[in-house]
Amino acid sequence: MNGTIAESVGTFEIADKPVARLGFGAMRLTGRGVWGPPADRAACVRVVRRAVELGVRLIDTADSYGPHISEEIIAEAIHPYPGDVLIATKAGVTRNGPDIIDTGGGPVHIGPKAWPPVGRPEYLRQQAEMSLRRLRLERIDLFQLHRVDPTIPLADQVGELAKLKAEGKIAAVGLSQVSVEQIEQARTITEIATVQNRYNLTDRSSAAVLEYCTVNGIGFMPWAPVAAGTLAGPGGPLARVAANHRATPAQVAIAWLLATSPVMLPIPGTAKVAHLEDNLAAATVRLEPGELAELTELG
Repeated sequence: MNGTIAESVGTFEIADKPVARLGFGAMRLTGRGVWGPPADRAACVRVVRRAVELGVRLIDTADSYGPHISEEIIAEAIHPYPGDVLIATKAGVTRNGPDIIDTGGGPVHIGPKAWPPVGRPEYLRQQAEMSLRRLRLERIDLFQLHRVDPTIPLADQVGELAKLKAEGKIAAVGLSQVSVEQIEQARTITEIATVQNRYNLTDRSSAAVLEYCTVNGIGFMPWAPVAAGTLAGPGGPLARVAANHRATPAQVAIAWLLATSPVMLPIPGTAKVAHLEDNLAAATVRLEPGELAELTELG
């Protein structure tokens, strides 16, 4: 494995592949509002290639990013894939437009309304087949249920992913934005390799899920990992800790995540090489016990 990131943050095994615990989230390889093509496709291709050059081995995407654009750019950038790179994708939501619109008074985040869940088994199977085609893979390393569809029994949704795994089309199954109870139910159907929930310095709503994953050795991929709000402002606690390490608040936010659990797998995303390099430099930040405790208490 390409050394520096893995040596700094350690590894976690998914689908028989040990990956550095600091990965790359590919949602931003798209247009505004995670909709349509990016303004500079060539720059996005360079970002993916640079991530791999720097030692990233976990790349997370989804069929709904674009839609389809992110998966296509990843394949364009690094296919044929190095054998130790793990590609994770997701299915289970559809798109009805950008999640940011401008109503004339400034940008408005639409949020979940732009990402309605669809968990019908035949739809999940179709999307797995389409992701295989776009990513140019014979088997997807990690295939995640993007959201639980409340209108479909969870057993049917996870059961279809288990069938895809049994058929050799996916190697491992993951879940996204789920509760402990949903993880436990899913584990009665198939092995769950990872969970991807929102979690960061200011949003600890998935703390119980993280604890469950830590105890059970399930990888935890926090989305929106660097959201810090006013904590990162001048004179704030995050800014003070960052100054102590000659680091940025974002780097400290990622370092805090890495320090909270051995199953933590942050996947910060960007469409710019310089931003990528800044994010990955978080691997070298070592928080003192007092700093870690101070930041943890903020939540």
